[in-house]
Amino acid sequence: QNIPISFLYRDRKEIQTVKSYLSVLYSLIFLVCFPGNIVAIFIYFVKMRPWKSSTIIMLNLAITDLLYVATLPFFIHYSANGNNWIFGDFMCKFIHFGFYFNMYSGIIFLSCFSIFRFFVVVHPIRCVFVQKRRWAVVTCVVVWMISLVAISPLGILIATKHMENRTICPDLSSAEDFDTTRWYNWLLTMFGFFLPLLTVTLCYVLIIYTLATGPHTQTCYKQKARRLAIVLLVVFYVCFLPFHIFRGIRIELRVRAASCHFKNVILFMLILAKPLAALNTFGNLLLYVVTGDNFQQAILSLLKLEIFSNNL
Repeated sequence: QNIPISFLYRDRKEIQTVKSYLSVLYSLIFLVCFPGNIVAIFIYFVKMRPWKSSTIIMLNLAITDLLYVATLPFFIHYSANGNNWIFGDFMCKFIHFGFYFNMYSGIIFLSCFSIFRFFVVVHPIRCVFVQKRRWAVVTCVVVWMISLVAISPLGILIATKHMENRTICPDLSSAEDFDTTRWYNWLLTMFGFFLPLLTVTLCYVLIIYTLATGPHTQTCYKQKARRLAIVLLVVFYVCFLPFHIFRGIRIELRVRAASCHFKNVILFMLILAKPLAALNTFGNLLLYVVTGDNFQQAILSLLKLEIFSNNL
C-alpha cells in the first residue's frame, strides 16, 4: 500500500485482484469487529462487575481495537480507489497512527495479560498482589503512555506524496527520511514486537508446564490454558510476525542491491501481510470469549434477552 498498485502489476486482472483482496478483507474486519468490540465493551462495563485485573486489561484492549477499526473505512476507500488518497495529509498520518497504535498497544496489553496469568497460575501465593485492580489500572495507564510515545514519530515520518496524478498515503516502510525510518523500525520491531513475543511464549510454556505437572490441577483449567495459549500464539505468529518480517526486509532493500522483481515480491508480500496484522482484532474477540466463563454467560444472557424481547 505504499506506491500505486499499477507500478507493480501491469495486468488489469492482477491489479483488480489486489484491490479486491484489500477491500474485502478490511471490510470483513470492520463489519465483524466494529460491532463485536462495542458488544465486548458493553459486556465488560455492564455485565462483568466487579472487575478483576484481567478484565480491566481486556477492556482496554477492546477500546484500543474499536478505535482502530473505526479508521478502516479510510483504508477500504484507499484500496478501492487505486491507492489515490483524497482525505488530506492529516488523515493519512492519523489512520497510520491508529493502525500502529492499535497493533503495539494491543501487543503490550496481551503481554501484560500473559504476565498476569503467569503470576496467578505459577506463583499464586507470592504474587497475590498482582490480582488487585489498582495494579491493572496502573499497568493500562503505563501501556497507553508508552504506546503514544513509541508511535508519535509517525507524525513526522509519514506524509502524503504526489505521484502519477494521484496522491499516495505511504506506510512507514516508504517514508522519505530513510535513515530515521530504518533505526525507528528496528527499535519498534525489537522492543515493540520481538520482546513481547518472547515474553508471551515463555509465559504460556511455563503456565502449561505448571498445570500439566500440578498434582491437583483440574482438567478444565488445563484446557482453558491451552486455548488461551493457542489464541495468543496464533495472533502473534500468524498476524504480527509476517508483517514485521516483510516490513523489515522492505526497508533494508531500499539500500541493498537486489533485483526489481525481488523488491516487488517483498512489497507485494508486505501488502498482503498488513491486513493480516489487522486480523488480530478477530483473535482478540475470540480471546474475550476464551478468557473466562463470565464473558460467555454475559453473551448468553444478552441473547436470551434479545430472543425474549422479540417474542413479546
